[in-house]
Amino acid sequence: MIAGAALSVLVFVQCETKQDPFAISESQVGLLTKDTQIKQLDSILTMDSIVKLSSIKNVLGTQGEVEVYEKGGEKLLLVSPHDETDPNSTIENIQFFDARFKTAKGLSINSTFKDIKDNYTIENIQTTFNSVVIFLKDSNLFITIDKKQLSENARYDPSLKIEASHIPDTATFKYVMIGWDKEEDKQ
Repeated sequence: MIAGAALSVLVFVQCETKQDPFAISESQVGLLTKDTQIKQLDSILTMDSIVKLSSIKNVLGTQGEVEVYEKGGEKLLLVSPHDETDPNSTIENIQFFDARFKTAKGLSINSTFKDIKDNYTIENIQTTFNSVVIFLKDSNLFITIDKKQLSENARYDPSLKIEASHIPDTATFKYVMIGWDKEEDKQ
């Protein structure tokens, strides 16, 4: 009876601590955290294929920017380090390509601008030549929407400050990314 209770507790604890491999939170994406070093990707993402994009020759281990693919070939992520030349560098940005990666509020690459408005507070909208980048309040996520989805006035007037009201609810995402600041050395 005691052994059965102990087994039940162990199973409950194991189920409770299992990380969703597609969950996006402020400090974690699946099994990756903001403290993960680039050189650790091979050992953490053992079920996936990692393609090193670094042009540095004779590199031992993983360093620089990498793409992560499922074994079946589906592109999942683009992972960029703070320092391309340092395998000990932590992750700076992760770009999502697979819609299974979602926040607790359901935001994914397949979401729309309405999903942002309904679930988040927009802190800032920055305009680039071809896109608008949306920064969310109290979040490390940022979303890029192609300007082609905006009205002609908003698309072609470089002096216009793009506001949320200029973006249609149906606008889809070009990029969804998370960015983590580099942690300062703790002394």
